Amino acid sequence: MKLPNKINNILGFLVRYFKSHNLDWEDRSLILQANILMSSTLWRNRGERIDLTSKEFRVFSQWGDDGIIQYLIHELKIKNKFFIEFGVGNYYESNTHFLLVNNNWSGFVIDGSQKSMDTVRNNVFYWRYDLKLKTAFINKDNINNLLLESNFKQIGLLHIDLDGNDYWILKAIDMNKFSPDILILEYNSNFGSDRSITVPYDPLFSCLNAHYSGQYFGASISALNSLANQKGYYLIGCNSAGNNAYFIKNKYKDIFEKRNVDQSFIAGKFRDERNKNGELLFTSRDSCIQSIRGLPVFNIETNKIEDF
Repeated sequence: MKLPNKINNILGFLVRYFKSHNLDWEDRSLILQANILMSSTLWRNRGERIDLTSKEFRVFSQWGDDGIIQYLIHELKIKNKFFIEFGVGNYYESNTHFLLVNNNWSGFVIDGSQKSMDTVRNNVFYWRYDLKLKTAFINKDNINNLLLESNFKQIGLLHIDLDGNDYWILKAIDMNKFSPDILILEYNSNFGSDRSITVPYDPLFSCLNAHYSGQYFGASISALNSLANQKGYYLIGCNSAGNNAYFIKNKYKDIFEKRNVDQSFIAGKFRDERNKNGELLFTSRDSCIQSIRGLPVFNIETNKIEDF
């Protein structure tokens, strides 16, 4: 059952209101009341096949991922209430923020911007909840040492959203040490679902520096699915926005059925292509794709660089 649009719109309005008026937007009783109301729509009947998009709602997530995550932690009965998220910006729009304030999970977030981390540190929710911060530019050589700074032995959820070396960072992570129950991976829908490709590894990769359009980053869902499978995870679906794919440990196969890439892939409809002056063009997805045609991509099946 989809959450009524009216409730979803109210939640979005309230978050924007508290943020724009610089209020203590963790003390928003109306949002919490709305959360109680919608909780009855989240769970499934026994044996029912579920499309993750039907469980979406958003409070702090940019898209409907708050609802998907609430649904998954309920169904999987996760005991390790710890999360790690990369690339969080100032943490206002984040897929783990609601886990922090609604479920009181402990968290560790990493971002390359000191300004963003200072913003988080100066917010009232920082002392109210168990949240650790780290300012660092992540690469495949430092990622495991950075994760060890969390002091988390086993975690419930890991979200990778770097707009860049996502595939290579995931490949470098020692899953035996952290072993998240839920793995959320951002995919680049511009790359489609057929080819297992990623941007070539560059330790200093920056999305807008790599190409002014902002469309050249990350990996295809097929590449991420292949790597996740190797690490003991299987795909269960994507969000309706077409940017986040959800994977869970193989031990949960009795709870959620495995879905293939063709069943799960959703093309993003974002119109965030930019021109050389950095201005948004509000163009179609096809234009976004065409803007990066011919740029180099690494094919993980052939282990060769080829043109997109």
